[in-house]
Amino acid sequence: MAEELKSNIITRKRKDELEAELDELKNIKRKEISEKIKEAREQGDLSENAEYDAAKEEQRDIEHRIVELENFLGNVEIIDEDDLDVKVVSVGSIVKVLDKETDEQITYQILGASEANILQNKISNESPLGKALLGHKRNEVVTVAAPSGELKYKILKIDKPN
Repeated sequence: MAEELKSNIITRKRKDELEAELDELKNIKRKEISEKIKEAREQGDLSENAEYDAAKEEQRDIEHRIVELENFLGNVEIIDEDDLDVKVVSVGSIVKVLDKETDEQITYQILGASEANILQNKISNESPLGKALLGHKRNEVVTVAAPSGELKYKILKIDKPN
């Protein structure tokens, strides 16, 4: 049985950013690197031409990134943040929780793995806490299995992004 391809869950903003990057790589960076390679070729002997080697390496990196972006964008699921239900936690939700052990209140946004950034309190829907919160409502307590034992969080508030 073939494994089902998991879609990349991203916000509209992130999709727009990636599409802009792809457009720049294809329409600007490709032309720039092509010009660099042409100039390096005109310098003669390619066997000891560091500029040519560097330009070819940059070209490989650009082409690799183009393929990476095209593959990623070819399999995306857009979170429509305007349509989020604030009654239940879903991908895109901003969730304020109470850590039952430390009595600390923390606010997280649950996003797809490619947009997760713990330093910005953006957690993946695939992370233990993200998974535990999904589908739950305000005032419910969720339990997360962690290496240090079970952690309990009470959902205080569910919002959608501004």
